[in-house]
Amino acid sequence: MFSLKQPKPTFKSYLLPLPQAEDHIGSEPRIKKLEPVLLPGEIVVNEVNFVRKCIATDTSQYDLWGKLVCTNFKISFITDDPMPLQKFHYKNLLLGEHDVPLTCIEQIVTVNDTKRKQKVLGPNQKLKFNPTELIIYCKDFRIVRFRFDEAGPESAKKVCLAIAHYSQPTDLQLLFAFEYVGEIYHNPAKKVNGIDPGGGGSGIGSASGQQTPLFETYSDWDREIKRTGASEWRVCSVNEGYMISTCLPEYFVVPSSLADQDLKLYSYSFIGRRMPLWSWNHPNGSALVRMANIKDVLQQRRIDQRICNAITRSHPLRSDVYKSDLDKCLPNIQEIQAAHIKLKQLCVNEPFEETEEKWLSSLENTRWLEYIRSFLKHSAELVYMMECKHVSVVLQEEEGRDLSCLAASLIQVMLDPYFRTIVGFQSLIQKEWVMAGYQFLDRCNHLKRSDKESPLFLMFLDCVWQLLEQYPAAFEFSEMYLTILYDSARISLFGTFLFNCPHQRVKESTEFAISKNIQLGDEKGLKFPCVWDWSLQFTSRDRLLFHNPLYIGKSAPCVQNGAVKTFKRSKKNYSSTLRGVPPALKNGIISEQEFLPRRNSLILKLKPDFLQQTESQSNSMEQYFRDWFAKPVDLHGVILPHISGTQIKLWKLCYFRWVPEAQINHGGFITAFHKVSLLADEVDMLNRNLRQYKSNSSLQGSCSELDQSRMYFRANSLNDTSEAPDFLSSSFPFSPVGNLCRRSILGTPLSKFLSGAKIWLSTETLANED
Repeated sequence: MFSLKQPKPTFKSYLLPLPQAEDHIGSEPRIKKLEPVLLPGEIVVNEVNFVRKCIATDTSQYDLWGKLVCTNFKISFITDDPMPLQKFHYKNLLLGEHDVPLTCIEQIVTVNDTKRKQKVLGPNQKLKFNPTELIIYCKDFRIVRFRFDEAGPESAKKVCLAIAHYSQPTDLQLLFAFEYVGEIYHNPAKKVNGIDPGGGGSGIGSASGQQTPLFETYSDWDREIKRTGASEWRVCSVNEGYMISTCLPEYFVVPSSLADQDLKLYSYSFIGRRMPLWSWNHPNGSALVRMANIKDVLQQRRIDQRICNAITRSHPLRSDVYKSDLDKCLPNIQEIQAAHIKLKQLCVNEPFEETEEKWLSSLENTRWLEYIRSFLKHSAELVYMMECKHVSVVLQEEEGRDLSCLAASLIQVMLDPYFRTIVGFQSLIQKEWVMAGYQFLDRCNHLKRSDKESPLFLMFLDCVWQLLEQYPAAFEFSEMYLTILYDSARISLFGTFLFNCPHQRVKESTEFAISKNIQLGDEKGLKFPCVWDWSLQFTSRDRLLFHNPLYIGKSAPCVQNGAVKTFKRSKKNYSSTLRGVPPALKNGIISEQEFLPRRNSLILKLKPDFLQQTESQSNSMEQYFRDWFAKPVDLHGVILPHISGTQIKLWKLCYFRWVPEAQINHGGFITAFHKVSLLADEVDMLNRNLRQYKSNSSLQGSCSELDQSRMYFRANSLNDTSEAPDFLSSSFPFSPVGNLCRRSILGTPLSKFLSGAKIWLSTETLANED
């Protein structure tokens, strides 16, 4: 008989039962969203997905996929893909690996491959085609390229237009620093890294723990007077509230013999009402003064005589005053800008082909190195007037806020070792550039609409690099510090390099505060973040790259009989620096015999800067330079530049760091930097061991001190012979990977130049060297 019951199922399912609706939603695999890291006040204005960042021109093998985002502060490319071919990258805490600040963008080019069209985008312009490619030219010589092959055409167009619009603001208050500070004032808890805006912190952990003086107060100027021993000068507050001149600081230093009432009366005769400004005092009593031209022709001679008499009375020997007209003896801002454009064209835009035979002469034709030489030469001659002739020097310029910034700063770097330290150098920039009214807004062209753009600040840093290259043990900071300082001028977060003068900062920020209902109280305008607060940008570990391991301080510690003593190094220790130098090169100032240029040479016949000097004065100056270069170098005294022949070099780290083909793996100055850092760290380790051994301190205290190091590269143990890391290259700590590549340069004049060939050698000579 058959049973009427249904048979039991024999099939067994191994699938899990379907979850309920809520469980299903919760267990769905999550897709990681690519989101930018935003600062306080930063907002996303447009973005596009499925963007390809080009790594090389000849292949797409290494390209990265991700999202391109435009904010009111930067453009950001966000990807999960690891960066190919890159072994090292230092991290900026404000910017991601693929980020570019809007104020660093120089030109935006959109391309459509199908229609074979390209367009340079300006603000408020329309784009009539859908871009397939976006090329961004940056002010720091970078070129970044994105492809929109898989992205939505309308989204790609919108993000390109957004970048063009926000990178070229029409008003100063549209720069990101205002939004950031406004958000911080309303929400103090959002401060980046807990740093108060407007501080002047030492930033990179100076040995003395000093803070950088900002020269915004009476006391900062008074301390500088006492530091330099300028007893016959006083701090003047006649411009408090910017009542006299809007392009001068509220406080500045003038001769004690000049009354405030006289200064007010004289100010009407100067261009911009910029009265004479004291910059520095030599120990022999000579003063360095900056002055704008006197526009009142009828009163010019009388006022000029009164000013010079007051400066003379401030000198203990009542020495004469020497006036240098910088407009007549130095290149103007237009010439410097033209040279910079040619240099950028040469380093960035020109293809490096094997058939290229004119690279060295093209470098000469930019005139950039010639202008570097001119500033160093003229500054050295004015050093001679103060150091040897014991006379005060007045730097005269039409407005007194461009060439005089550079010349005054170079003179002080050569004369005063304090300004060759980190804190001293930062205080020098605050005093002679920021507070003296250098027009950073116009000269850096932050608003992209100024015909007054000129890289004077970059030229100053280049001149300082030349001195650092010639006297590496005389400077506390490294060339990485100088390069990063230049980059920081292109970040619109810091108020340091954002304005044309202190008054503009107060005026614009006060107007912004009123519009945003921010209560200022007794404050004079908003406080913007200060660039000297380096902890805003870098970790304490990365900030160690700023320290120069070759630097020799005024004294070095030693342990003798259980006591820590100091000894000063003898000048004889430095005599080897001049051995083997030809007699013609021992004098950094070019003599008449050296005026004759050789073929393909950067030595050009320079016009004499001292138009009225007698032949005896000229001979005296030449003799001073010859005597100085014949002696051992005192690293804590005056340093003078070598400017003959090949002594003036191209700053490769700054100008070639983004060119992948120009990168020398395991080469460049960084290899010596690495070795010297290990040696310096070993010396520090020995000193710490000796102190701990003699002092009988606790083991815990001993360990904490032994862990301290001022070097980025540290020795694992004494006599450490470890090899250089694989990531070291001539562009360290920057990585050129991800920037627009070019063709090979092997065998070209540029390739040989990067390998150390002499700039003035002809192409035929270079070929014969092989």
